[in-house]
Amino acid sequence: MKAYIKGISYFLPEIVLTNEELVAQFPEWSVDKIISKIGIVERHIAGVDETASDMAVKAAEKLIAEYSIEKNAIDYVILCTQSPDYILPTTACIIQDKLKLPTSIGAIDVNLGCSGFIFGLSIAKGLIFGGMASNVLLLTAETYSKHMHPRDKGNRTIFGDAAAATLISTDGFAEIKDFSFGTDGRGAENLIVKTGGARHKIHLDDLSFDEYGNPKSSDFLFMDGAEILNYTLDYFPPLIVDTLLKNKLEQKDIDLFVFHQANKYIMELLRKKLKIEEGKFYRYFETVGNTVSSTIPIALKEALKDGTLFGKKTVLLAAPGLGYSWGGNILRFK
Repeated sequence: MKAYIKGISYFLPEIVLTNEELVAQFPEWSVDKIISKIGIVERHIAGVDETASDMAVKAAEKLIAEYSIEKNAIDYVILCTQSPDYILPTTACIIQDKLKLPTSIGAIDVNLGCSGFIFGLSIAKGLIFGGMASNVLLLTAETYSKHMHPRDKGNRTIFGDAAAATLISTDGFAEIKDFSFGTDGRGAENLIVKTGGARHKIHLDDLSFDEYGNPKSSDFLFMDGAEILNYTLDYFPPLIVDTLLKNKLEQKDIDLFVFHQANKYIMELLRKKLKIEEGKFYRYFETVGNTVSSTIPIALKEALKDGTLFGKKTVLLAAPGLGYSWGGNILRFK
């Protein structure tokens, strides 16, 4: 039994937030500073009434049309999001109805951040290997913009909204090989929205600003950038080593590395720390930003479109995520 990626498509909302618009709101910044450090020129932002499920449906519809997929062939839906439509019911169930998929399928939500695509791939592969599904629709959709305070220039510069749709099947163009995973809940508070769940259901209204004018509030997305950077640099090298070990490979065997597309600064630090040559390191974030769980499928789609994957056989995927959680995987292209 084998599991493959059979198709990838993605959707970006119409609203575009440029660096020039951010600088107009935060004149202490400059376009050159954003580009030189973060490497992001623009990012797409979901509309006021546009949700993660809306974008996921549009990404799925693109996938279905692009690859001529029969809806009746889809027998499981996995939605990875931290921006669900409701606390309950399950957003994946709502998507099943919007897409008019069979009622005989499974549908679940997965609450994970940047590592979500890799964890989603593993669940899809497990469903196929267990004989419970033949065609799994993996959707990654995020609207972090709705979690951010309007004065949060750091996070608003980095993150963009998007959705991706990936079909995992018993045949396709890239075989899903073995995985490496990690979890360390001690880092939970370094990237968090504290209110809205059962622990703190009501807004705490504790907004404050630091000496640089950066907001800190339990009611909005909080990220300790220094701690997240340290975690990434500490956990990523062992993740790569373990992913290679699980697949009985060495680093020289990898034709292309497709990591979570965080931003220019973090990715370049990782590339140098891991001694990955420039030609084997793929980037795609300049016009979309950090789209959380959709960065890797978007990057894979672009690498397919621009010819980067032509002749490449062995691709290593890796992503750190909040929680903390991290995952790695090998794709073997035909």
